[in-house]
Amino acid sequence: MNRSIHLLVVDDDERIRTMLQRYFTEEGFRVSTAANGVAMRELLALDPVDLILLDLVFPGEDGIKLAQEIRTQSNIGIIMLTGRSDLIDKVVGLEVGADDYIAKPFHLREVLARVKSVLRRTKTVVQPEPKPEQRVDDEVFAFADWRLDIPRRRLQSPSGTEVTLTTGEFDLLVAFVRHAGRVLNRDRLMDLTRGRHWEAFDRTIDAQVARLRRKIDPDIHNAVLIKSVRGVGYVFTATPQLQ
Repeated sequence: MNRSIHLLVVDDDERIRTMLQRYFTEEGFRVSTAANGVAMRELLALDPVDLILLDLVFPGEDGIKLAQEIRTQSNIGIIMLTGRSDLIDKVVGLEVGADDYIAKPFHLREVLARVKSVLRRTKTVVQPEPKPEQRVDDEVFAFADWRLDIPRRRLQSPSGTEVTLTTGEFDLLVAFVRHAGRVLNRDRLMDLTRGRHWEAFDRTIDAQVARLRRKIDPDIHNAVLIKSVRGVGYVFTATPQLQ
């Protein structure tokens, strides 16, 4: 892993901060640490970060609120570290924009795998502008007056404005577009977007779908593009066309 990849570990437990910093440094990352939200903000203001490992609970401050604050300013990767087994905490974390979560206690190799997975989705490779005679990558789809540019991870609305999606939302949309017209259950969506990093019984995929719907189907009670199939899953109803 290139040392230009900068991780920020935000946790009030010094042992966890030290353990993660030592491990990821040995794996070739550049690692900074913060014990609370104040220190986190100071570090973010001084040095760009590629991914944040963010604890869920802090004395006097809420990790979910910190994740929400980060997401309003940036689309950098966020992995929540949680000691709670409550499913609600996981759902809320994903709803506010976290890309993944890891329950404590964790295995360091699992954390590394999750970090690499999120980085693959969030790190965008800048491509040179093609010459007029060159063909742009064929993974560009049009559907219902929307335009999805998969290589450049861009979504353009019917009005022509670019819609900001988190990595989880973007990956879900790609899965739906590539499998339009097919009913996809939660297990299949997890396979397509996260490689089954989530437990098979975990319904937090619903939170990601709900967030995506709010951006492309504002009236969720009369959804047009992503419809629920009761007791089964979801289906993308548009017919995407390659551009």
